Amino acid sequence: MTNKDFIIREITQQDNLQVAQVIRNVLVELGVPKVGTAYEDKATDEMFENFQKPTSMYFVIEQDGKIVGGAGIAQLDNFEGKTCELQKMYFLPIIRGKGLGTKLITTCLQKAKDLGFENCYLETMPYMESAKALYYKNGFINLDKPIGNTGHYSCNVWMLKTL
Repeated sequence: MTNKDFIIREITQQDNLQVAQVIRNVLVELGVPKVGTAYEDKATDEMFENFQKPTSMYFVIEQDGKIVGGAGIAQLDNFEGKTCELQKMYFLPIIRGKGLGTKLITTCLQKAKDLGFENCYLETMPYMESAKALYYKNGFINLDKPIGNTGHYSCNVWMLKTL
């Protein structure tokens, strides 16, 4: 299977159920706590609606009509300045290791620049090694403490990239 078999596109309302399933399946697979993470977020079930602000966008990866991954950007909550957050980046195992993570991050960061953001922030878990490696590869650096207030108190790795 090649990358041309995958389509990166903006989310539609019809994608909500599949996107929520991808997110929760990956969280369960990785043994992530269900409390204090995206697992319990009401937003996980309403991804289309939650990314309808002028300062946000969510992209999905589609293969043969099925959603197999996604990520988005949005203004970082409770933070002054032109900083967005890379949010809800999850891939099913079938598409990992194919270069789609970098392709999706590039798509998100280009949209962030187009929207006038100067920095991109993200939060993850210390044991998500492949995710952290992907973020480092794409220019994110570690921070000593969180910025803004995402509400994800179980995520204790904080990273930032200047756009």
